[in-house]
Amino acid sequence: MRDHIHFLFGNELREIRTVDPTLTVLDWLRLQERRTGTKEGCAEGDCGACTVVVGRRDGDRMRYEPVNACIRFLATLDGCQLLTVEHLKAADGALHPVQQAMVDCHGSQCGFCTPGFVMALFALYRNDPAPGEGRIDDALAGNLCRCTGYTPIIAAGQRMYELGAPEADRFAAAEAGIAQRLEALEDEETVAVGDGTRRFYAPATTAAFAALLLEHPDATIVSGATDVGLWVTKQQRVLPAVIYTGRVRDLRGLREMRGIPGTADGFEIGAAVTYAEAIGPLGRAYPDLGELIRRIGAEQVRAVGTIGGNIANGSPIGDMPPALIAAGATLVLRRGEERRSLPLEDFFIAYGQQDRRPGEFVESVFLPKLRPGDRFRAYKISKRFDQDISAVCAAFRLRVEDGRVAEIRIAYGGMAGTPKRAAETEAALTGQPWTEDVVRAALPALARDFTPLTDWRASAGYRAKVAANLLLKLHAETADPAAETRLVGERSLAHA
Repeated sequence: MRDHIHFLFGNELREIRTVDPTLTVLDWLRLQERRTGTKEGCAEGDCGACTVVVGRRDGDRMRYEPVNACIRFLATLDGCQLLTVEHLKAADGALHPVQQAMVDCHGSQCGFCTPGFVMALFALYRNDPAPGEGRIDDALAGNLCRCTGYTPIIAAGQRMYELGAPEADRFAAAEAGIAQRLEALEDEETVAVGDGTRRFYAPATTAAFAALLLEHPDATIVSGATDVGLWVTKQQRVLPAVIYTGRVRDLRGLREMRGIPGTADGFEIGAAVTYAEAIGPLGRAYPDLGELIRRIGAEQVRAVGTIGGNIANGSPIGDMPPALIAAGATLVLRRGEERRSLPLEDFFIAYGQQDRRPGEFVESVFLPKLRPGDRFRAYKISKRFDQDISAVCAAFRLRVEDGRVAEIRIAYGGMAGTPKRAAETEAALTGQPWTEDVVRAALPALARDFTPLTDWRASAGYRAKVAANLLLKLHAETADPAAETRLVGERSLAHA
């Protein structure tokens, strides 16, 4: 085992041997490094004031991820590059084009949120050479400002490209060298660090991960820490042992399976695949799934949050499980060298309870491709369009043959203690003509499938009404492809 973490802080190599397993990047920056440009706002990954950029090697290039430093654990930076707002200014004091654009466009007033906006724009600048306004809006959706009204900040997101091409700045010139330095830091060792009795483990292989979890069955598995981070910052939990998925290459794989004898066409998604990594391939195969992923958190969340983590967390309001259940996904669980598969809907037993034994973990999920004639829809209902948790999430896979429902799978989140299929509603619709009258006649079955709760996101009555209306929306969209049922930004995806 390796007894230290190592990463590049800007261009400086840092090796740290003693570290609290749940020390956040934000606290390390502000309290130990005195890099106070990075701010604490919400301490829960919502406001973006703490945004930093984490560089990861992608072949001989770099991929730059905007990250909420307030909930990212320092030890998860092993093998990465960390960039803060202090790193952007050149040695001679010249501002980076992103910073200069914020000055030119008057994008800052009180200034507290400004470093986070700058770093979110820097990640966009490095990753996208020609974004449209909608893409800029997406990149900034995870950053909140109480002063400017966002218009000048969006203008800065356009102006920065006028001040210098991304391929011409000093970060582009250094990219190949940084990638080589990070490659030299890679090894097959299991990282094991801590601060005494508490330990952080980061294995490099699935076998090592499985063995560690057998040895420490009560350890907390961490991927993006988009939920676990709040256990620490908001609930003040002390985690004795943490096992990190981010160095396990097999768990980060997303493989398209096509034409393999005995295997359905689809995608094998490793448990540590992030939303940002999945949105492209999955969105092309399932356009509504791509749109759903785009509305999960913000770019800072999607850069680190994982599909496997969303499943293993077992939240009744997680957005991925209803969509994957409706699509017919299966789950692979591993314990030591043993593996077992089960339909995803069978993994969720009751609120806070999943079919997972001690020492067992989610290894991958298989998402089958749609067959010719299949139609898939997913709908997210929340108080805000961007960066909000669902009150109700619904997903449907439908096949109509000769005007009748040949097959339908219906899954909802937010309607029960777990993500759940609407079995009685499916039975009421299967074999029936696909008409509005038939759908309306099936709505009482939906009321038998679910008895939702009232909480601060929505009342039980509202949830029941929305669930019924989303089934009617499915019919409206599939019976009349020209029906206007989506917001403008969604229309390109609605009828694929």
